[in-house]
Amino acid sequence: MNIPESIQLDYLDRRIVVATQGGLPLVPEPYRQIAAEVNSTAPEVMKRLQAMLDAGVIRRIGAVPNHYTLGFRGNGMSVWDVPDEKVRMHGRAIGDLDFVSHAYRRPRHLPEWPYNLFAMVHGKDRSEVMEKVKTIADMLGEDNRAHEVLFSTRILKKTGMRI
Repeated sequence: MNIPESIQLDYLDRRIVVATQGGLPLVPEPYRQIAAEVNSTAPEVMKRLQAMLDAGVIRRIGAVPNHYTLGFRGNGMSVWDVPDEKVRMHGRAIGDLDFVSHAYRRPRHLPEWPYNLFAMVHGKDRSEVMEKVKTIADMLGEDNRAHEVLFSTRILKKTGMRI
């Protein structure tokens, strides 16, 4: 990763990254707890995290829910073959649906794999996921040239890069 010269990580920045890379603490005031760990203040921690986001040093700060724990056991990755020039527009619209946790573009691998748009759909069971996939198919209309649903069979631990 190329870090712009305008932002160089100092000792405190690195300690903040290490303190948050496993996730924010599940407490009422997580930034205050992080600040105590790194010997700083909550406003300073938030300011530095925002600067690192703006510079692209970190990609995001967000919740990663465990859908199984929340009762969503029918999770399925829907894969779509849509026109390349419309994949961004459709990806944004699908990603905005409340039952989709993430949508993104992936390269096709023709002739075996014609799909270029992926969207993770969550439901209480597989039949609910299939109803929601039909909603997406209807939304895409004729731009839906083909689609499949790949259902989750187990939970994988999601972690990012660690320093």
